[in-house]
Amino acid sequence: MRPLEEVDIQVSGPAALTAPSLGTLRALGARLDATPAGVCPAAPPGPARFAATGRRLGEVTAYTAWADVLPDDDAADEATVQAATGMMHVHGRRDGAPRGLAVDYAATCASVLSVQGLLAGLLGRARGVSGAVELGTGADRAALLTLSQYLAAANAAEAEAVPSAPGGPPFASSCGTAFELEALEPGPWARFWRALGAPEDAIRAGWRPFQFRYATACAPLPEPLHATARAVSWARVRQAAASSGAEVCAVYPLAGHPATRSGGPWTVTPRDEPVSASAESATPPAALPLAGLTVLEAGRRVQAPLAAHLLGLLGADVLRIEPPGGDPLRGMPPCCTEVSARWLALNRGKRAIEIDIKSPVGQGELRELAAGASVFLHNWAPGKAERFGLDAERLASVNPGLVYAYTSGWADRPLPDAPMGTDFMVQARTGVGEAARPVDEPPAPSLMTLLDVLGGLLGAGAVLAGLLLRERAGRGVRVESSLLGAAELLTAPAVHRAAGGRAQRRPAGFRRPLPTADGWLAPSDAASRTAAAAFPTLRDLPTDQAVAALRARGHSATAVTTDLAALPADPRVGAALTRDTHGSLVVPSPWRFL
Repeated sequence: MRPLEEVDIQVSGPAALTAPSLGTLRALGARLDATPAGVCPAAPPGPARFAATGRRLGEVTAYTAWADVLPDDDAADEATVQAATGMMHVHGRRDGAPRGLAVDYAATCASVLSVQGLLAGLLGRARGVSGAVELGTGADRAALLTLSQYLAAANAAEAEAVPSAPGGPPFASSCGTAFELEALEPGPWARFWRALGAPEDAIRAGWRPFQFRYATACAPLPEPLHATARAVSWARVRQAAASSGAEVCAVYPLAGHPATRSGGPWTVTPRDEPVSASAESATPPAALPLAGLTVLEAGRRVQAPLAAHLLGLLGADVLRIEPPGGDPLRGMPPCCTEVSARWLALNRGKRAIEIDIKSPVGQGELRELAAGASVFLHNWAPGKAERFGLDAERLASVNPGLVYAYTSGWADRPLPDAPMGTDFMVQARTGVGEAARPVDEPPAPSLMTLLDVLGGLLGAGAVLAGLLLRERAGRGVRVESSLLGAAELLTAPAVHRAAGGRAQRRPAGFRRPLPTADGWLAPSDAASRTAAAAFPTLRDLPTDQAVAALRARGHSATAVTTDLAALPADPRVGAALTRDTHGSLVVPSPWRFL
C-alpha cells in the first residue's frame, strides 16, 4: 500500500500552484482528476483546489491562493509575491539590488505545503484527532516561511556578526570555469587559499563573511581572493581542494541536470512486519492532526530543524536532541534575550535534551527515547547513523512502528563527482544556479538557501506520508528526502520547457524590478513588458504613485520590499507578523485550518 492508495483527488486552479504537486500525489498512490484549469498556464488566477476523498478517511480539501495574507492587489502572481515579501531583496543581496528568482520558488513551496496539508488532514481524520476538513495556504505564506530566518535576524535588537554588503561566490578560474567552494571549518578554507597563493590578510578577512553567507545571503569577500582564483587553472583549483580538505564544484548548466526521479522527490518504504497500534497519548477530537505524536529530531542548520518545526506547527510534540553544552547555533547573532533569532525561527516551541550520541551511553539513551516516539528525524552525514547504531534497522528493533526519517543531500544516488551535499554545492551541481537567473545574468547559485528550505519542506511531507502509511497499513516506515529532490522539483519546469522545444532559461530582464524615485517596483509577469514600456514616464514618481498609475492602466504591480526591518510596519503584511516571548519576530503558520 502507498499512503494515498484508494484516495481520489480532484485538482483545479492555476498551473503554477498545482503542477509541482501532481507528480508527488501520483507517486503517493492517489487517483488524480486534474481538470484542464489545473494544467493550463492560462487558467484563471483564483485559488487552487485539492479535494481528497478516501475510503474510511472522509474528505479533506486544501485551497492554495497567491494572496492569503497579503492584499490581492499585492500578490497577483509569483513576481509580486517575491517582491512584497522581501524575497527579491534577499536573493538580490549578492548583487546589491533586488532581483527576482527566475524559478517559481514561492509557488513551488506553496504547492508542497498544500500536499502536506492534505496528508495532515487525512492523517488527523484517520487518527480521529482532527475534525478539520478544509484548510488554506498561500504563496505569500510560503514565501514568509522561507524567509523566516532572514526576517527574524533583521528585526532583532542586535546587529549582524558580519556586515551585509554585496558580493559572494561563485569564483572563476583562469579558463572561465565558475565554481562553488565549500569549507565547513577555517582550517580547510585557509589551506585551500594558501595552496593557490592568496594573500594571508585576505584569507583571514574572508573567512567570516564566507562562513556566515548561509545566514546573510551575501558574502562580501576580499577582491584578492577572486583575483587569486582568476589567475589559476581549474585543474589547479581542484588540486588545491583535494589537498586542503575543502571541496569545489563547477557551476553546471541545466543541460547537465540529472534525470528526474519518477517516484517523487523522496522515498517512503514500509517495513515488512505488521505492528500493533501505537501507544499515543490521548488527545481531544478537535486537536491538530499530529497532536499526541512525539517527534525526535537530531538535526543541524536548516533542513531537518525546519521539517521538525513544521511537524510541530501541525501539533506534534518535538523533542530536539542536542550535543552536550547545547546547540552552538543557539548563540549565533543576532540574538533576542541571548537566544539566536535565526535559531528561534526554526526551533521555537521545541523541547530539548542534551545527549552525547558519540558515546555508548548516549546512544542507549536515544534508543530508549525512540522506543516511545512516533518519528525519528535526522540529517547527519552519510554513514553516521550506522556508525552509532542509530540507523533505521537498529531503531526498528526497539520500536517496530517508528517512522524513521532521513533528510540528506544526495539521497541514495549521488551524481558522478558529486560534491559535499550542502545547499550551494547541490545548487551548482544540479543546474539550479542557472535556472534561478535569466539569460542576461551569469549562472550563480542563489545565496538565499533555496534547497535547504525546500528540502526541509519535503522532509516534513515525507514524514506525513510515512505517518499516514503507518496508520493505514500498520507498519513502521522509513522515509528519505534530499536536497537533490528539492533541486529536481525546482528545475522541473525548465526541464519540461526544454523537452517541448522552448528555452530552458527565462528571457533577459525576467522579474527584474523597475527603479522609482524612492525605491523599486515589480510588475506581475504578465504585465512586465507593458509596464517596462510605460515606465519612462513613471520612474521619477514615488513608488506608491507609480504602482497606482500602473494599476490604473490595468496592470498588476506592487512595491518591492527592500528593508526587512520595516516589514512589521508595512500595511500589506505587518498585521500577520507577531513576536514571541523572546521578542523575536514570528511569521504566520503556513496553514489555516478552516
